[in-house]
Amino acid sequence: MDFSFGHLWASMGLFAKLIVLTMLIMSLASLLVMFERIVVFTRSGSESVKFAEKMAKLLSGGDVTAAAAAGLTKNVGHLGRTINAGLAAFRTAPGNKDVAVESVARALERQAAREVQTFKRGLGVLATVGSTAPFVGLLGTTMGIVNSFQQMAVAGSGGLGTVSAGISEALVTTAFGLLVAIPAVMAFNFLQGWVDARSVDLSESSNEFLDVVTRHFAK
Repeated sequence: MDFSFGHLWASMGLFAKLIVLTMLIMSLASLLVMFERIVVFTRSGSESVKFAEKMAKLLSGGDVTAAAAAGLTKNVGHLGRTINAGLAAFRTAPGNKDVAVESVARALERQAAREVQTFKRGLGVLATVGSTAPFVGLLGTTMGIVNSFQQMAVAGSGGLGTVSAGISEALVTTAFGLLVAIPAVMAFNFLQGWVDARSVDLSESSNEFLDVVTRHFAK
């Protein structure tokens, strides 16, 4: 028997072909999310590093007012957007130290949460594909085996040879499911780890900036 993909595709029933096409769409969706997130994460990380270098020089002397007036707002990455939210709150904060520090802290926390949520965009697609693709493939396999036994019943003959062709074709959908799921799961775990690491970075950077603001009011 010819086990080439072309022959297997031609031998598949309509249901099995729909299963394979569904998994193809799932695979394309996961690949699109994967590459788009990698591009976004890489760009944001690079911009954040550049922003941190510039802002560190401005804040080295503890002059938050000068940092707020610097106008570093373009291509600043996730870190820059978070710190800029704190600087915006600092500019509009009242003269009372406690109220001002609390206002800056809330602004930093809100923006950091937004950045983390933005990073998670699309990861749900990878999680869904990784968890459901094997079951979609198994569904195609189950239905293929059922069809094989139905054909055996109609033919009135038994034996492994009678159903082996149908079973081999049915198992192809399980293989497709695993081929789609494995890269999706690996990509999800990698990207989720990156998001978790950046969440810690944002928290640490926000606390460091808040310490500078506190010292500024203590002068």
